[in-house]
Amino acid sequence: MPLQLSQAPTQSLRRFWSVPLFLLIVSLLLNGCAGSGGKRDGFDSASDIKGSSAFPIPNEIKDNVDFWRHVYGVWGRGEVAIHDDEHLGVIYEVATIPGTSQGGYNTTQKAWIEERLSTHVAALRDLENRLRSGQRLSAREKDTLAKFEHSGGKAAVYGAAERVRAQRGLRERFQTSLEVSGRYDEAFREIMRSHGVPEDLAYLPHVESSFQMKAKSKVGASGVWQFMPATGRAYMTVNDTVDERYDPILAADGAARYLAQAYGRLKSWPLAVTSYNHGQGGMAKAKALHGDHIGKIVKNYNGKAFGFASRNYYAEFLAAREVARNPRRYFPTGINYERPWPHDRLVLASAMPVDHLAQHYRTSRAQLADLNLHWGDAVRGGRANLPAGSTIWLPEGSIRRVGRQPPPVASAMLAQTAAKPTSSRPLAAAPTERVIAKKVTPAPRYHVVQPQETLYRVAAINGLSIGELRRLNQLNPENEHIRPGQKLKVGI
Repeated sequence: MPLQLSQAPTQSLRRFWSVPLFLLIVSLLLNGCAGSGGKRDGFDSASDIKGSSAFPIPNEIKDNVDFWRHVYGVWGRGEVAIHDDEHLGVIYEVATIPGTSQGGYNTTQKAWIEERLSTHVAALRDLENRLRSGQRLSAREKDTLAKFEHSGGKAAVYGAAERVRAQRGLRERFQTSLEVSGRYDEAFREIMRSHGVPEDLAYLPHVESSFQMKAKSKVGASGVWQFMPATGRAYMTVNDTVDERYDPILAADGAARYLAQAYGRLKSWPLAVTSYNHGQGGMAKAKALHGDHIGKIVKNYNGKAFGFASRNYYAEFLAAREVARNPRRYFPTGINYERPWPHDRLVLASAMPVDHLAQHYRTSRAQLADLNLHWGDAVRGGRANLPAGSTIWLPEGSIRRVGRQPPPVASAMLAQTAAKPTSSRPLAAAPTERVIAKKVTPAPRYHVVQPQETLYRVAAINGLSIGELRRLNQLNPENEHIRPGQKLKVGI
C-alpha cells in the first residue's frame, strides 16, 4: 500500500524534534539503513520464494516479490522503506518512524517522511549530475549506483529522483489478516476447486482488503474481495436490499467465476490475476503487445492506468502467498487462526421479513444481522423483506434443531413490511403474526442447470453441501461436470 498521508494519529513527537534535523539524518546514514536496504538476516534473497506451474516467478519481478514479502512479513508498521517505484530492488533505506506507531501518521511523522523523501531526491539528483559530468563518486553514491546496475541497469539511475516512494511495513496487519483468514480459507478453497481454478487464489483477499469485512475503497470497491458495483452485479446480487459483495463466501464464488473467465480469455494465470486489478480488456491489450510473459509486461507495458498498483499486483499476490504458506517463518510466535466458519447456510424458498425468519429459528434479528453482512439497512431494521433465493447464514445448529424452511408469509404481511417507513427501528425482534401451514407431503424439488453453473453454485443456491447434492443425484465423487438443462434433485 502506498504512503497514506491523509491518515494521522495524534501522538506528539516534541522529544524527537528537540534534536536538530540534520543530526538525525547524519545518524540514520551512519547507522547504515540505506546500505543494507533494511533487509533482515534470513530474508535477504528472493531465491527462496517458490513459485509454481500456475504462478511462476520470472526474473523480471523477483525483486518486486521480495520487496512485498518484506512489506508483509518482515517490516513492521513502525518502519518505512524509501525506494525506487520502478526498480523495487533499489531500497535507499528502511528507517524507524519516530514516535508511537498507529494506524496512520500524525502531522509530525508526515513531515519527517517528507523530509526523508526530499533528502533522497536531492542525493539522487546530485548523483545524476556527477555521472553526467564525470565527477568522482563517494562510497555511498557508488553503493546506490550498484543497486541500479543490479536491478535495472546503470541507465536506470537517470530520472530516479522522480521515482522515490515511501512504503510502510504491514507485518502486524498481515498477521491479523492471517488470523481472520482461518474463518474462510476452507470455504474459499472448496469454491476455487469447484470452479476448476487454483486453490491458492484464496490468498487474494490478503492483497485486496487484508480480510477487513467492511472494506470499501474510495472508488466504491467493497467487501473482502473488493468488487466494484458494476462487476459485482455481473457475478452476484448487488442492490439496496442485499449486497453480496459484503459476504466473503458469496463474493468468493463471484471471484472464482471472474478468475475462471479471465483465464479462459487470457490463457495465463499471472495475467488473469493481474486483470483482477487492471481488467481483462487492459490485460488483453498488454498481451497483444508483449505476449503472455508477465515479467515483460511489468517491465515494458505502458498502457493507460497500468501504474504502480497494476504493475505490482501479481508480485503482491505471490508475496502474500509466500508469507501465508510459511507462517512460522515470518511469525515465529505463532498465528491464532480463527475457527472455520461454522454457521448454517439456508437459501430462502420464499420472501419474508427478518423477524419471521428469526422467530422460526429461535434467534434474534440482531444475531442474524451480525452473521449476514450482505443485508442492507432496510432488511436489518425490518423495513424490507428478504427476497426468495437469498442466502441466509443461521447460528450453528439451527437447521439441525428446526429442520425445515420457515413457512411462507401471508401476502398481506409481506406488503405491510414493504410499506414500513424507512425511519430507524430498534433491533429487538418485533412480534409477528402466527402462520399455520397446511400439512402436505412434500414433493421432490429439482433445479435445472443454467449455463456456466457448477456443482458448487447449484449446491449453494439450494442450501446444500456438494456431498449432499451428489448423494441426492447419485453422482460419482470424482465427477464435477454438469451440463445446462440437466435436472438435479435438490430436496425431498
